[in-house]
Amino acid sequence: MNFERISIQPDQMGGVPCIRGLRIPVATVVGMIADGMSFQEILESYPDLEHEDISESLQFAAEAVRERELPLIKAA
Repeated sequence: MNFERISIQPDQMGGVPCIRGLRIPVATVVGMIADGMSFQEILESYPDLEHEDISESLQFAAEAVRERELPLIKAA
């Protein structure tokens, strides 16, 4: 998958994936969604973001999880 809105720059934010070269980490946006914020609330909190930035952040996170095995606690 090609991500046009996600950038990883070693000299910016320690190489953490950010949105369009801004100092807004993908993890921050995904975390806001996980906390129940709407796209509109996120856009109001970060006026430099666009709707497509949020969508691509979620796609990036989904792809990152697909690529890794995560430790999960087995249900009893």
